[in-house]
Amino acid sequence: MYQQQSYSWEEDDFQLPPGVKKIGREQPNCGQTYVMYHGTTRTIAKAIQQDGFKQSADGMLGRGVYLSRDLKKASRYPIDPSLPDSERVVIRVKVNVGNVIAINHQRHPRQKNWHDRRYGEVFDTAWCPPDCGMTPSGLEEDCVWDPTRIKIDRCIAPTPMAGPMPGHRFYK
Repeated sequence: MYQQQSYSWEEDDFQLPPGVKKIGREQPNCGQTYVMYHGTTRTIAKAIQQDGFKQSADGMLGRGVYLSRDLKKASRYPIDPSLPDSERVVIRVKVNVGNVIAINHQRHPRQKNWHDRRYGEVFDTAWCPPDCGMTPSGLEEDCVWDPTRIKIDRCIAPTPMAGPMPGHRFYK
């Protein structure tokens, strides 16, 4: 009988790049550099490493590059149940967040125009706090307008693990 391999996503938080911060649930501080994560496929990760990040055409926060400071959140992407965990990868990046706005509820007046000066102050990063009702997972999400603010640090692949729960992803 075939048993599907289980995978674990692990990250060593004690080896942060110099000058980079990782924080918990509070809003990123303007002008600081943080570790963030972007989940994708192995193929797309290679293209990103070669050509850099590109803005998405749209999304919950409009155009931009979608990231999270939460590895658990990033490791869920891309959302495709047919994609095996062995084909997923998370890119760990360093991001200077610049000017940050909190988008902390649905239909926020700046939800999709936070980077447009026609609507007021210009922001470099939009941040959705955890458990604010913006994401179904309840996990935080960040959208960075300018891809040049993002520097690739390394790729994290899931680690195969033996265990009694085939088909489930585990988070440490």
